[in-house]
Amino acid sequence: MSHTQTLAARRRRRAWLPAAPFWKALGLHLLIPFFLAGGMGLAYLGAFAQPEPEHLQIAVVGTTPESQIFAQAINDKAPGKLDVRTVPNSGTARELISAREIAAAYEPGPDAATLYVASAASDTTSSIVEKVFLPVAYGQHLPLKVEDVVAPGEHDPTAQGLFFLLVALSVGGYSCAIAISVVAARVAILWRVGISVVSAALIAGIGVTVAGPIYSIIEHDQWGIWLLAWLYDLSIILIGVGLHPVLRQWTTPVLTLLFVMLNFTSSGGIFTSVMLPPVFAALSTFWNGSAWLHAAQTLSYFPGQGFWADGLRLGLWIAVGALLVTLTHQWSVRRTRIANEQVPVREEEEGIAA
Repeated sequence: MSHTQTLAARRRRRAWLPAAPFWKALGLHLLIPFFLAGGMGLAYLGAFAQPEPEHLQIAVVGTTPESQIFAQAINDKAPGKLDVRTVPNSGTARELISAREIAAAYEPGPDAATLYVASAASDTTSSIVEKVFLPVAYGQHLPLKVEDVVAPGEHDPTAQGLFFLLVALSVGGYSCAIAISVVAARVAILWRVGISVVSAALIAGIGVTVAGPIYSIIEHDQWGIWLLAWLYDLSIILIGVGLHPVLRQWTTPVLTLLFVMLNFTSSGGIFTSVMLPPVFAALSTFWNGSAWLHAAQTLSYFPGQGFWADGLRLGLWIAVGALLVTLTHQWSVRRTRIANEQVPVREEEEGIAA
């Protein structure tokens, strides 16, 4: 085979392989789904794979020395996991559970033991507490009765309907942020903020309509939950609109990190903060998803309780979003002005060179 034929054969073999720019572009585009796959796995498995209580507040009904010794014995069996106290009677136990100051209370009796829980606050926590006290009652030779002090609605037996509404609101919010950023990037900043406000109200209305009139998850205070949903979605949309001028194609994965990976896992919708690892438990103290869910649960199942701290958190997230929109808008204006000032300079240099 001649040299020319050898080169032609090599070119034909190379033609089967895409050129180097193809592999570079493919790698850059696949980087985002790889990030999402790894991030979702780390977040969800890290938060939910091994739920263990951390200083879960429990009460034993009774004030006798025997009751106090019994409560201390339970504490000693699970140091750091349960914080067991005594309360004088079952009425006090019910009040503390309804106020969400304790998760459950155990009352041994002559013929049976009663476990007081509030599944509306967290069905998973109630189930875990029941598993803790089943062997305790068995050891006392007492059948265990479970009394649900604050039960969820008829159409939401697991009390997780509001969490799934949170999922819908979050996905709608950050998707809307991307759409607004792409289409309205060149309009005035007030238009972008106004569109964000209206869009957040519409997404909140869609979510509450589905959860309320359609599936009856929300049985009352629908307007109050809609207002909370509006504030929650507005914070997400403003943050997304604010980040897009800087992050561009990375806005979607960053919003997914903030409002899916970290948000859902720390919201308390699956496991409350006392059942989560320290990182996610810490996030739940200031993240906007946990603020919305706690406030919505208060309106739905714990009427009369205050949620001003949750409203304050949502307001602070909106303020952060508004600040981001303002700062990145100013950055974009400055960058455009500098680019426009450099054009005449380049044209003058090219003219001199010619």
